[in-house]
Amino acid sequence: MRIAIVGLGGVGGYLAASFAKSGLDVTGFARGEHLKAIQKEGIKITEDEIEWRVPLHVKHPDEAEGIYDVVMFCVKSYDLGTSCKRMQNHINADSILLSFSNGVNNGDVLCACCDARVLDGCIYILSHIESPGVIRKKGKVFAALFGGEDEAAVQTVADIFQKAGLRYKTPQNIKEALYRKYIFIAAFATLTSYYNTGIGTIYEEHYEEAERLLTEIAEFAKETQGIDIFDEVQKSLETAKKVPYDASTSMALDFKNGKKTELENLSGYVQKPFMQKLYNELKKRENK
Repeated sequence: MRIAIVGLGGVGGYLAASFAKSGLDVTGFARGEHLKAIQKEGIKITEDEIEWRVPLHVKHPDEAEGIYDVVMFCVKSYDLGTSCKRMQNHINADSILLSFSNGVNNGDVLCACCDARVLDGCIYILSHIESPGVIRKKGKVFAALFGGEDEAAVQTVADIFQKAGLRYKTPQNIKEALYRKYIFIAAFATLTSYYNTGIGTIYEEHYEEAERLLTEIAEFAKETQGIDIFDEVQKSLETAKKVPYDASTSMALDFKNGKKTELENLSGYVQKPFMQKLYNELKKRENK
């Protein structure tokens, strides 16, 4: 079975390294200095006090060859459609596709790109590129969630994670699982970007706004998908209270560093008054 991991950042790099370490036939796709470092020395994973390195078959996205049985997209949400189209000639109707990008509509994006077996997925992990060829994973948090109507495809992906020794779940209602992750990320990515501050400050100084935004996202999930995640409002606030005070979000950091952001998928997607007010202001800043 041929597996492709498109994007070798914190998520994709850790998955590709873990799959390669377990002997699976995996190819990673990366760019620039990160690609060169992995080609030269393999990929290195630093997990708290443990470090390990493994050779990894890695290519530039334009150098894909043949058909892949499973393709996992681990790119920013704004790159998902483009990344899928770039892999079109290496995907057929039997290929299994899933995305671990932020958001709740990635399965729809993949379905619109090509004719394949598409699953929905999300992942819980704290990891990032520390330097070219090196992935830093923090703490023991890890769980890959995926699912869909194609039970055989779900089992195929489950077998991959099982062989790699990585924790996974296949929830019966994958859409609900996606929204349960999305509610925290969307709310706090929006507020930390809007106020240019950490999650701790949002909790202490903008608690009511955080609660209002979380509630709007829960309402949106209920109104558009029939999904009840109102219990996640208080859970998300408790999580915000427990994370390191100065912890930020990737979107806030992207705004701060003048990089492209996931604003559309994390803020623009939720059509509710308060979220749209914040989105419109952030859109102005992004376009400056």
